[in-house]
Parts: sequence; C-alpha cells; structure tokens
Amino acid sequence: LLFRYYDPDNGNIKVCGLPIRDIPLDLLRQQLSLVSQDTYLFYDTIRNNLLFGRADASEEEIMEALSISCLDKFILSLPDGTNTMTGERGLRLSGGERQRIAIARAILKDAPILILDEPTASVDAESERHIRQALKTLLKGRTVLVIAHRLSTIRDASQILVMEEGYIVESGTHEELMRMNGRYASLVHAQELAGGKEYTGSSGGIL
Repeated sequence: LLFRYYDPDNGNIKVCGLPIRDIPLDLLRQQLSLVSQDTYLFYDTIRNNLLFGRADASEEEIMEALSISCLDKFILSLPDGTNTMTGERGLRLSGGERQRIAIARAILKDAPILILDEPTASVDAESERHIRQALKTLLKGRTVLVIAHRLSTIRDASQILVMEEGYIVESGTHEELMRMNGRYASLVHAQELAGGKEYTGSSGGIL
C-alpha cells in the first residue's frame, strides 16, 4: 500500500500530511526503501544490484555502504569482489548475504522512509547478529516501519503496534506493553522460553 502497488479500499495513507494518492508516483517511491524477508536480487553483479536504487553512487559510497552492512570482509574474500555474479535471484549467496546486500542498497538510496519486512526471519544467528548491527546505523535519522515476529528486532521501537487477525489489539513501547501483561508480553515470554527463536502463536504479528 505504501508503494502504491495497491490502493486502499477506504481510508487514507498520508506522508508529511499529504495523502499518498496526491503525490506523484515516482516522487513517492523515491522517498521509500524496502528491506524484505525475501530479498530480490537480479541476475547480475553485486555492484549492479547495489546500484539499483541509486545508479550515480560513487565508489567511496559503495564501499561505505558495504562496511556499514558488514559485507566488506565478505566482498574482499571474493576473487571478483563486487563484480561477482549473484546468480538467479541471488542463489549463489546465503540468506544473510542477500539480506545485507538489501541493507547496503537501502543505505545507498538513503530514503527518508524505510520499511523492514521481517529482515531477520530467515537467517542463522550469526547472520542475524551482522544484520542487526547494520540496521543500527541504517535506522538513524529516518522514519522506520518494522514488521516482525522475532521481537528482538523491534524491542527498541518508539511505538509498537500488536496486530491480530487484521486488528491492532495493543500499542505502546516495549516497557509499556510488558507492564500490560497482554498479548505482546505473552509472545515475548514464549520466545524467551524458545531460546529467542521465532514464535508467532496463532496469527499475531508485530509492527
């Protein structure tokens, strides 16, 4: 809905007080970056996948984005560096490497609004650590919407919305929601019992 692939049947989504239907589509999408659970990479080099959001990025900016996203050591280990082919949909790379390329791409685009859709859901613990480290820098100075079931991802959010079956059932900070001892608190306790692994219960979700 934010990218206007679909328009809502009713109600309005506003950016800076303007309904997004009134913002030219190209201008709207320039303000948005997405790091999704299923990162899409083109059958091309790592470099060209990074430049997809901003073709005029300098070599210095590319290397800075790779460093922030914790990819610099991985790139240095490749014989062809950033000219390495990713394979169809990035199949030559691990899930964590694909996610970090998506983060580096978002860093290069430098859009004021960032959407993180389950950014650590499909990666191992080591990759999650790198991704969370990269996100700390990426979150600064912009509006960020995070959709996650792995609650460590959203613990420090300024506002957490707990959704169930399409409705917001709780809202507040982590501390406020824990004091409420409701749906969010039960999910946190369940994940702690599961050793931090993802646990969603029924159809609950966190934004």
